[in-house]
Amino acid sequence: MDEKDIRILKTVAAEGITSPDRIQEHTGIPKSTVHYRLDQLRERGVLENDLGDMDLSELGLDITVISEVYAEFDEGYHTIVGEKLSEIEGVNQVYFTMGDTDFIVVSHVTSREMVETLIEEYEAIDAIRRTSSRFVIATVKREPYPINDFGTEALVDTLVDE
Repeated sequence: MDEKDIRILKTVAAEGITSPDRIQEHTGIPKSTVHYRLDQLRERGVLENDLGDMDLSELGLDITVISEVYAEFDEGYHTIVGEKLSEIEGVNQVYFTMGDTDFIVVSHVTSREMVETLIEEYEAIDAIRRTSSRFVIATVKREPYPINDFGTEALVDTLVDE
């Protein structure tokens, strides 16, 4: 993988497109090169389909870290702390939660060193009291489209206006 592959993958992810013409518009990489690179990324298993879904292991982002973040309560802290967590490189998802934990943060990184950097950056935020992080050993289920977790009948019963 090289810089062109990364630029193509970033465009696929950010723009939600897999069309060589559209990727060329965004990256300036010639359409023929984009087409060839997309084929290579599919053959290597990095791109799983034409929707742009990516195999994080094949991409090298195979360490998933789930962190519980505990913050000092203050007016509007959930917005301020949530935004600061969201801005940290490598953070993919931030959830403000009810209960003992204030935030759940999910990250996909390439190395243990990146994990250490993530935790240091979390704890550098003034309002954060402590964190508790876990490495994912194995992914049992990763459904990017939650609608697939319901049967058609259940969706019709709950979502269709009568």
